[in-house]
Amino acid sequence: MTQTAPIPGLSEHTTTDALITALRTLPQRPLQFHLHGKALVPAGYHVTEVKAVTIEAMDCGGKANAWRETVIQLMDGSAEEARAGFMTNRKFLAIYDRVVKHIPVRSDAEVRFEYGNASTPALQYHVTHVDTQPDLMTVHLRIPGVQCKAGNACGTPTEAASDGCEPASDCCAPQAPITLS
Repeated sequence: MTQTAPIPGLSEHTTTDALITALRTLPQRPLQFHLHGKALVPAGYHVTEVKAVTIEAMDCGGKANAWRETVIQLMDGSAEEARAGFMTNRKFLAIYDRVVKHIPVRSDAEVRFEYGNASTPALQYHVTHVDTQPDLMTVHLRIPGVQCKAGNACGTPTEAASDGCEPASDCCAPQAPITLS
C-alpha cells in the first residue's frame, strides 16, 4: 500500500520531488539547514544516509494506514571540514542522485532530515520550505510533533466514527492498567 493522501495527522508536508526540484534551480549554492530561523546543522556536515522508508501503522481508532517517507541523515563533519564551509547543492544532489540509482526513493514521499549530535538529540525534522537567495539556499525545518491520528474519530466530539469508535468512548484516552490475577 502506498501513500496517495497526506500522512495521517500531518496536514502539510514537503515531497521529495519538491525539495530536489528546488535544489536543482541553483546547484552551486551553499546548502544550509535552519530551525526557527537559525542554523541547525553547522558547516562541514555530511549526508550519511538516504532512506526510503515504508510506514505501516494502525492508529488508536483502529484504522490502518501506510505511507512512504524519504529520510536524509546529516552528521557533523570535522573542524577542518567546517572551515571549508557548507556543502553545495551540487554535491548534495550528486549524493542523492547516486542513491536513487540503487534504491527506490519515491518522489511523492514526504522528505525529512534526521540530525543530531552530542548536544542535540537525533530527530527527524519536517521540511517547511526552501528559501533561495542569491548566495545560498536554506532548507527550513520544523520539529516533529505527536498528534492523535484518529482525533476526529475518537477525540473530537463534533464527529462520530464510522468504525465504531465514538467520540464519547474515549478509545484514544489512557486506560487504567489491567491487573492480572
